[in-house]
Amino acid sequence: MTLPFWAEWTVAALLVVAGLVTLIGTIGLWRFDNFYSRMHGPTMGSSLGLGLVMLASILAFSLSEHRLVLHAVLAAVFLTLTIPITTMMLARAALYRHRREGKHVPAQHRPFDDDANEICPTHDEAS
Repeated sequence: MTLPFWAEWTVAALLVVAGLVTLIGTIGLWRFDNFYSRMHGPTMGSSLGLGLVMLASILAFSLSEHRLVLHAVLAAVFLTLTIPITTMMLARAALYRHRREGKHVPAQHRPFDDDANEICPTHDEAS
């Protein structure tokens, strides 16, 4: 598999930038102070990194096979669907565990009642 010189450099640049973006996102694991804040950095970094790796893959395989190859798009679609769902499930599990242990957690959302102009009790408080 030989690529033109410009394509090799473009694919390499896309992969290096993808790695740097992912690295910057993972620095959030070290830098932020709690679990809920730490979840955002890697998720955002992996999403942009995924897009850049997908572009590099499409470019490399399309030029090497002399036709448009879009198999990377299918992988990106599945990852784009599963990354947010996994992140949400991790956050819910951590929130449940922290509430059960009595630890400080982010405030619970409490909707306002427009008629009474006061905070309505949540489902948990009503029962």
